[in-house]
Amino acid sequence: MGNGWTPERKTRQRAMIQQWRPWEKSTGPQTDEGKVKASSNSLRHGGRSKAWREQLKRIHALLRQQRKILEEVR
Repeated sequence: MGNGWTPERKTRQRAMIQQWRPWEKSTGPQTDEGKVKASSNSLRHGGRSKAWREQLKRIHALLRQQRKILEEVR
C-alpha cells in the first residue's frame, strides 16, 4: 500500500518547488511583537517545566510511602 507519491510525482513536485523557491519568501517575524509571539511557539502546556517535574517527584515519593505503609498493614 503506497502513499500516492510515485517517483514521477516526486520528481515533478521537486521541480515545481525549485521553481517556486518558497524558502526565499519565508522571512519570519519582523516586529518585536511578532518575535515575542514566535518565541513561545514551542511552549505548549508547561507539563515538562522544572517546577512541575519537582512536584511530580514529591507526589511519587508520597505514593511510595503510602504503598509501603499499606504493605506493612496487610
